[in-house]
Amino acid sequence: MDNGTKEWWMAAKWSKEYERGINEYIKRAFSTKSEGNQICCPCGSCHYRYWCDEKVVRYHLVCNGFVPRADKLSELGMHFEREIPTLDADERLNQDDLDDDLVGLLHDARDAFREGPNDEAKKFFQLLEGGQEELYPGCKTHSKLSFMIRLLIIKCDHKLTNGAYADIADLVREAFPDAKLPKSFNEAKSALKVLGLNYTKIDACPNDCMLYWEENANATSCHVCDTPRWKSNDTENDTPLENGKIHRIPKKILRHFPIKRRLQRIFMCQETASYMTWHTSGRENDHLLQHPVDEKAWKEFDSLYPKFAEDPRNVRLGLATYGFSPFNSMSIAHSTWPVILINYNLPPWMIMKPEFLMLALLIPGPSSPGNDIDIYL
Repeated sequence: MDNGTKEWWMAAKWSKEYERGINEYIKRAFSTKSEGNQICCPCGSCHYRYWCDEKVVRYHLVCNGFVPRADKLSELGMHFEREIPTLDADERLNQDDLDDDLVGLLHDARDAFREGPNDEAKKFFQLLEGGQEELYPGCKTHSKLSFMIRLLIIKCDHKLTNGAYADIADLVREAFPDAKLPKSFNEAKSALKVLGLNYTKIDACPNDCMLYWEENANATSCHVCDTPRWKSNDTENDTPLENGKIHRIPKKILRHFPIKRRLQRIFMCQETASYMTWHTSGRENDHLLQHPVDEKAWKEFDSLYPKFAEDPRNVRLGLATYGFSPFNSMSIAHSTWPVILINYNLPPWMIMKPEFLMLALLIPGPSSPGNDIDIYL
């Protein structure tokens, strides 16, 4: 299609224009970018990550919509200083690209640590040095940092246990004695805490009455129902720690995942930061409901808070929660409630991507908090 015409992927998916666009794209892509009988599927779900044949690509484009590459988005007014590293048929992302991208992301983030030589800043710059350090002498495909992150990604994608992660790391060290790897999963997590990949434990009343937090941090029982904070008040079961403190097991623990650092990382990265203003700068106003910005509630919010609405970078979050049982056995009555934050600043094809959904709270069971969930929120 000519660049001067309206882009076909912005048309309604049931329109003739969209159908013609799919036909032209598939014809061009399979004639120039295919490997065998497959191309990287450009739909909103695959997003150039999976190779599919023509029938599957066509089905995906009809159901999931089309996501243009970064160079095409830049023609629409969204400019990037460096290319988004998405997979395409004619340029697979090799390991050198991954290493460069990890270092680039860390360089983007380092401005947040320029306030002074505090401990957090020192840890961050040590992590940055790890991005330049070879995994072992002579290794050209991985840095110490990139290998550690790849191993963590594999663990998460395949749902490996902490023990499996440690066994894999031990095997790599046996094969490559000079490899600089963390000895355990917990050690790897600690190394990445400086990026905000951590959480805080907050004791809670088992009846969902209160949190042992701030002014109630040292309380030993609930102020509402008088339920003890600890599983056992018997001092014989106390476990002394090396620092002289006594460890007791609380009856219920809320896990809080801070979102401030995660939102900062979105703006620190040049690629994702530009998407955060898409609802103002990248959207075509065709009077169709394609994004929450087109909804009446969004416009009403803007009228109530005009100062907030002036800056398109201000983040608008939606909140969702639903209970589930973390156990395979359905005979166990247990309900854990994750609280998820949804970033409505992003384009519609990115809003529901798992990598952009932010876990804010994890409310443990065994029962649903019900109306008392506001205690945690």
